Amino acid sequence: MFLNLKTNFAKHIQLAVTAAILAGNLFASSLVASQDLEPRSYTNVPIGETFLAAGVVRSEGDVAPSGAASPLQDLELTIDALGVGVAHSFELEGSSAKIDVAASRICFEGSGVFNGVYKEGDRCGFGDPKVRLTWNFYGAPAMRLAEYSKAEHGLVIGTSLQVSAPIGSYENGNLINMGANRWMARPGLGMSFRSGRWYYDLITSVRLYEDNDDFFNGSKLEQDPLYSIQGHIIYNLDRGSWISLDANFYRGGETTVDGVAADNWKQNSRWGLTYTKPINRHHSIKLYASTGVVTRAGDDFDTFGIGWLYRL
Repeated sequence: MFLNLKTNFAKHIQLAVTAAILAGNLFASSLVASQDLEPRSYTNVPIGETFLAAGVVRSEGDVAPSGAASPLQDLELTIDALGVGVAHSFELEGSSAKIDVAASRICFEGSGVFNGVYKEGDRCGFGDPKVRLTWNFYGAPAMRLAEYSKAEHGLVIGTSLQVSAPIGSYENGNLINMGANRWMARPGLGMSFRSGRWYYDLITSVRLYEDNDDFFNGSKLEQDPLYSIQGHIIYNLDRGSWISLDANFYRGGETTVDGVAADNWKQNSRWGLTYTKPINRHHSIKLYASTGVVTRAGDDFDTFGIGWLYRL
């Protein structure tokens, strides 16, 4: 009887850990796309599992608006967001894969100098929803939970494609919007390696932006690709909890408005911490925080968040 209880408890914890892996990254890019930190994005997961997630995020910092000679200067923002999402794992060509969908409701308040006059304001709206497909094509054979919990996990390599749809809140009379009014595609390649209690992640990606032909007051906004790399050192604690030290570096993304380059290309990096704890077989929580380390241009935020994950 004791062995059965122990086995059942281990399965319950494994389910909660799986929830954190599948759904824990649904909101990482809801606020500032280039600043996301996503530990365990390319870790093998059992197939046939579905998870819901909800979370709140607060970011505070400075923003450099797109466009040369912008009328908005010295902008400081506090952004609060509520994110919701769903993730599902399945088999693809004999390996594990997952698809996730995330949406957000964003409110911000801030101050800045607009055309030489100090202004304050606040606004709420919906961010652009994001859909991502991830396929672990190496080292991640498709397994159900019972088989997965007994398997040895080592090197996993995968690829992903995330797409952001331009249906969030947007007005061309505002320099700062919750939606971007353009499509964004983000192909990525990543790997993870497990050794005992330690996981090591390395992820690369590039964001490709569609032109926004209805930017501020009807101008045209173009943006160069934004390249990023991120790494994570993860330690598995007792009973399925884990903690991760996160860091990234991203470069590029210069904007051009009506043919005039803004010289606002980024060469930035940030670091953060992520902690995940399973509560039971259905519930787990995630805490995370990050801050800018080096910022050449763009958005320099301190970010704090908490997420709740539920297995169906």
